Amino acid sequence: MPKRRLIEDIVQHPTRFYRAPFDVVRDRRFSDEERLQILGAWEREVREHDGEAIAADLARIDEARSEVQRRQTGVH
Repeated sequence: MPKRRLIEDIVQHPTRFYRAPFDVVRDRRFSDEERLQILGAWEREVREHDGEAIAADLARIDEARSEVQRRQTGVH
């Protein structure tokens, strides 16, 4: 499967491909920009579902996004 098609599939349903947001951060197949795109899609997916776990899920996504952004800026 071409990389672009894979990203499109992941963006449609990130939780089908990853168990946790930091799995996206560790996936070496993608650039940081692509990781941020996937994490953004994950956030949208979580926000579409109501439930008690939404705050915890959003916090994990935010932590993963912050890690990617730190790597982009070189701040550790």
